[in-house]
Amino acid sequence: MASPVLHIKDGYFFEVPKALWRADYDSMQEVPEFLREAHPEATLEQFNKAMDGKVLIPQPFGTLKNLHDKESGFCISKFMILELLAATLLVLIFTKIARKVQSGERPKGRFWNMFEAVLVFVRDEMAKPAIGDHDYKRFVPLLWTVFFFILTCNLFGLIPWMGSPTGTFGVTIALAAIMLCVSIGSGIWKFGPIGFWGNFIPHMDLPWYLFPLKMVIVPMIFVIEVIGVLIKHGVLGVRLLANMVAGHLVLLGIMGMISGAATAATSIWATTTFIAVIASTLFSIFELGVAFLQAYVFTFLAALFIGSSVHKH
Repeated sequence: MASPVLHIKDGYFFEVPKALWRADYDSMQEVPEFLREAHPEATLEQFNKAMDGKVLIPQPFGTLKNLHDKESGFCISKFMILELLAATLLVLIFTKIARKVQSGERPKGRFWNMFEAVLVFVRDEMAKPAIGDHDYKRFVPLLWTVFFFILTCNLFGLIPWMGSPTGTFGVTIALAAIMLCVSIGSGIWKFGPIGFWGNFIPHMDLPWYLFPLKMVIVPMIFVIEVIGVLIKHGVLGVRLLANMVAGHLVLLGIMGMISGAATAATSIWATTTFIAVIASTLFSIFELGVAFLQAYVFTFLAALFIGSSVHKH
């Protein structure tokens, strides 16, 4: 429960500065049952000290095993709440922008211009080149949604006491699975099941006496192509996860230098703290760029995969 790595892991609580949230349990009966069962040897004082700064999320539909694992039922985690918050923010922002666009007015103000510029960029520089002039328009709303959802979740990771939902397998693999279904579904919709899967079969003009060889090579290439589609979309989710987790781990390592030097002389600790704060600040700025870059990479590759499904060649 005290491992620093758990600060970047999903859990069933929000962690805030201890001064803002004190766990004032007056008796063992007030301590949540799952905590008492997970740590039967702990005293009331130890529970209060360990739970300072940890805001537990109410669980009306399930029971917890500990702060990071569920026992049964449907348990609400921190990243679930952040994803819902991201979706709500996007709905509110783009509902407002849509109303302005419907009015026919020219874009006015930094807020409207900023979002419209990004929307146009995703449409003209990502969707249109990757999918093609004739097919891209029907996929633009999906790509817009995916881009801004990933970007918002990435930016949440830079806000103190929140976390990045894109730093967990469940979120990134679910996003990749959605794009896989869209990619395959759009291809089947356009060419039909036989036509779509037939596009994976290579056309080989070989002499008649090499027909047995063709019967071996063609099915092999078909299987490789199908597996390749699955792998490409799987890597789409793993890439996003790895980049977000790696950035937070580096920040954790830099800030961990401060506690590591706590037992050293005051001058060494002060120097280490100064360097760590400057380094973490600069790296946080770099992470801000990574948040935008990974949203771009995921969306652009998803557009490429959709484009490859809706074009026969």
